[in-house]
Amino acid sequence: PEVFLFARHLQTVFSQGKNLPTMSSIGTGYDLSAMTFSPAGRVFQVEYAGKAVENSGTVIGLRGKDGVVFAAENIVISKLHEHGAVQRTFAVEKHVGMAVAGLLADGRNVVSEARYEASRFARENGSAIPVKLLNDRIASYMHQYTLYGGSRPCGVCAMMASWDAKAGPQLFMVEPSGVSWGYYGCAVGKGKQNAQAELEKLKLQELPVAQLVKEAARIVHSVHDDVKDKAFELELSWVCEASGGRFQRVPPDVFADAEAFAKAAMEEDDEDD
Repeated sequence: PEVFLFARHLQTVFSQGKNLPTMSSIGTGYDLSAMTFSPAGRVFQVEYAGKAVENSGTVIGLRGKDGVVFAAENIVISKLHEHGAVQRTFAVEKHVGMAVAGLLADGRNVVSEARYEASRFARENGSAIPVKLLNDRIASYMHQYTLYGGSRPCGVCAMMASWDAKAGPQLFMVEPSGVSWGYYGCAVGKGKQNAQAELEKLKLQELPVAQLVKEAARIVHSVHDDVKDKAFELELSWVCEASGGRFQRVPPDVFADAEAFAKAAMEEDDEDD
């Protein structure tokens, strides 16, 4: 009887010239689940996750001839926060580091999963996990969140870096969709476009990490928006030959030199303008 009554209702609606509610291809209705494709073949939930990354502070990765450098623009949201309260670069293993841009809570969850995968591989195989394999596993992990209606995509981009004497420097980035690529230089966040333009001007493969650190600091300072974001803390980390293949924050003296180089470059640009 219920089916019959519903059918009669539909017949009445159409006989009166009314149309049932439809879902538009601009997102309405099609963005309620990561399982749903729009007629144009888009998954809006994944695109929204990308927007969360774009609203984040800028994070860049630079791969040189003897290592990889991460630089992050940590926006100071409140003057009451302790110095260094926001962290966007993490050690996954001794030889692998990760930098995240987007929702920080999502980023920490991805870092936790990466650490679990690294420890499981070491326990089962008796050796450290190759960064390429770890990258593939994290890409698969993030992709899983785009397949089921009971979850949402990770609102984060995750960069992974490593260096060893045999493989040399390696840099990868996983996007919210689970797509992953290897890079010589990559940038995400608010200043992505300008940062990418600066990265493309550099001959990254020929530069040592000592110079990459300075260039990374300069780029983050140059793309920072002083109008919208009044203050930020620069975060610099590396994994390279100089660090013995260990991922770590750059030493204080190297950090100070990089900041001085960046500020001098900014002042020179202001004078030219």
